[in-house]
Amino acid sequence: MYSSDRSKGQIVFSKSGRDKGMAFIVCDYDEDYVFLADGRLRKLERPKKKKMIHIQITHDVDEDIKNKLENGEHILDSDIRKALAKYNNRM
Repeated sequence: MYSSDRSKGQIVFSKSGRDKGMAFIVCDYDEDYVFLADGRLRKLERPKKKKMIHIQITHDVDEDIKNKLENGEHILDSDIRKALAKYNNRM
């Protein structure tokens, strides 16, 4: 995976583990890992660290979440939940 394949605020799905099939939002990433939150089980204080090969990337990015994360603005777990609910309702 290339770094252009991922961005903060991007919606992804887990492909393996206990959370298989669950939707998450990318909070941060480094070369090998992404840090994911869903606002319920994985909150922003303790995001899930997952290897890139264990996630299914979508091309959907929540722009509000992305802008807040990139600008260092305060974001709440409820913002993450609302973004995922909006995505699920659209699908």
